Amino acid sequence: MIRKTLYGLIVLLFGSTGFWVGLYIVTNRLITVPATLPQLELGMIALGVLVGVLVGVLAAPWLIKGGLALTTVVDQYLAKTPTQDLIMGSLGLIFGLIIANLLGSILSTMGLVGKIIWLAGTFLLGYLGLSVAVKKREDIVALFSSLPRFGKEKLAKTETKKEILKVLDTSVIIDGRIAELCQSGFIEGTLLVPVFVVDELRHIADSADLLKRNRGRRGLDILNAMKKSAEIKVQIYENVKGLDDIQEVDAKLVKLGQKLGAKIVTNDYNLNKVAELQGVKVLNINELANAIKPVVLPGEEMTVTVVKDGKEMGQGVAYLDDGTMIVVDGGRRFIGQTVSVLVTSVLQTAAGRMIFAKPKNSDKRAEAGHMISGVNMIG
Repeated sequence: MIRKTLYGLIVLLFGSTGFWVGLYIVTNRLITVPATLPQLELGMIALGVLVGVLVGVLAAPWLIKGGLALTTVVDQYLAKTPTQDLIMGSLGLIFGLIIANLLGSILSTMGLVGKIIWLAGTFLLGYLGLSVAVKKREDIVALFSSLPRFGKEKLAKTETKKEILKVLDTSVIIDGRIAELCQSGFIEGTLLVPVFVVDELRHIADSADLLKRNRGRRGLDILNAMKKSAEIKVQIYENVKGLDDIQEVDAKLVKLGQKLGAKIVTNDYNLNKVAELQGVKVLNINELANAIKPVVLPGEEMTVTVVKDGKEMGQGVAYLDDGTMIVVDGGRRFIGQTVSVLVTSVLQTAAGRMIFAKPKNSDKRAEAGHMISGVNMIG
């Protein structure tokens, strides 16, 4: 329907142009018409209308196609441009054109040269106004915020700036615990998911490897669930200009964190260290999980189930509900049994916490065996 409407308007426009051209030719006697044949004047006008309609019919499809292509390009560019840049750029362009118009009233008195200078100055001042407004938008906003009548706006902006953005890594989305943390209220504010992280999730979900494919699909499902949740603010961040030349996703995340002054939420140990070296703050979910594990002190008693052998001779291995590994010295003989153990030491490593323990009744058994040996020796 829209195409047909545009097609009709273009043909009508060209037909009207042909009519006015024919009328201009007849009125100004550009073509001499015999006085005995006044009907030729109407013929000239009709011919102009016919030529205009034919040109409109031929040109309309190309004009519509070019206009739609141009509209698509402009729409994609505007979609990637931040709203602040659009508003400030428009205001700057308006101010530049106003100044050019004021100068035009003076330059128009200089004849053709003045009009040429006015036209060139209009383009130049319009571009400068747009460019300066976009580059200095923060300074301009701060200037208006400092005025008394904008006090409320200044307070609102100050409160908004207190919110620190958080950029999600691919690993933390696939892990899934970030959704539960947000729902519990421990992580607040807006969570940014860069478009290149979404692309990486999609590539993983399309992988030929079954495990990777399942991990990618899990990450996409978790991301969709977080976006649909009313309690979690998730935004797909598409303004990644200047990051296209960087190949690695981790490097892009660090660069984006520096650009936005945001924190990176991740489970990746290497990304954690690289980001800290470059001054970007990191929220590591694994470190949080280790921090909230219950504190265990040497000498405490606990009941565990020994499930497998340890690395050293006679050792057994058990696990707490949170996954913490317990190495039981001399616990190999208790595999498959639930026993009481005493904590001897606790070791904190980069991979997590490891607890060393020994069976509670091991000392009593040793004393009993010593006494029995003593009796045998006396006997």
